Amino acid sequence: MPKSQSYRPVDLARRHGLSAQAIRNYENDGVIPPARRTASGYRAYGERHLAAVDAFLALVSAYGHGPAAVIMRAVLRGDPDTAFAAIDTGHVGLSRDRETLEAVEATAGLLEAPRPPARAERPLPVGALAHRLGVTPATLRKWEEAGILVPARDRATQQRLYSPDDIRDADLAHLLRRGGYGLPHIATVLQQVRAAGGAESLAASLTEWRARLTARGRAMLTAAARLADLLALPADPAPPAP
Repeated sequence: MPKSQSYRPVDLARRHGLSAQAIRNYENDGVIPPARRTASGYRAYGERHLAAVDAFLALVSAYGHGPAAVIMRAVLRGDPDTAFAAIDTGHVGLSRDRETLEAVEATAGLLEAPRPPARAERPLPVGALAHRLGVTPATLRKWEEAGILVPARDRATQQRLYSPDDIRDADLAHLLRRGGYGLPHIATVLQQVRAAGGAESLAASLTEWRARLTARGRAMLTAAARLADLLALPADPAPPAP
């Protein structure tokens, strides 16, 4: 049987443009197996270490550093259930983000459709805005609690004051509520509008958001393949005690 390949820290590092110290840190952090030691005391790594570095870095790209470390430590200590649970959590998060994106996209057209301009040129108090929309002041306060509206406060009276932008948001929220959308979804739509800098920029923001989710999904596929490669290798014998 041919002798297995032996690698130095720098050999593993160069594969990913890392430093040899980074590889030693990975070993110290428990995200790759412990190294063998040569007779002269130098670290020597094998195929399983190579596969572990590949898997860890792929997992970092897919799930982030923290979850990747949890997954690798669980795999290396022979606890696949914990590793798979962390992977499942990542996939659930991606699915939730994708559903949110699709929900925002489904209503983004409402933002682009021509709507009457806000009739108020000055801020409105809560009662006036409630009357304008045909809702109660309590409804507007619930929308505020849900993050849909973020009115300013009068410095002297602490009364809520709704700017023209707030009135635009309230108009859209009212329209979406009539369409059967829940408050969390409406809050997400309006947060995206505000983050994008307005309705005109939302379409580009959503395109970028979808591209990021697609990249994350592809990274998860790559990570699964690298982890499967690692799991297919026999475990290295435990290094001798110092």
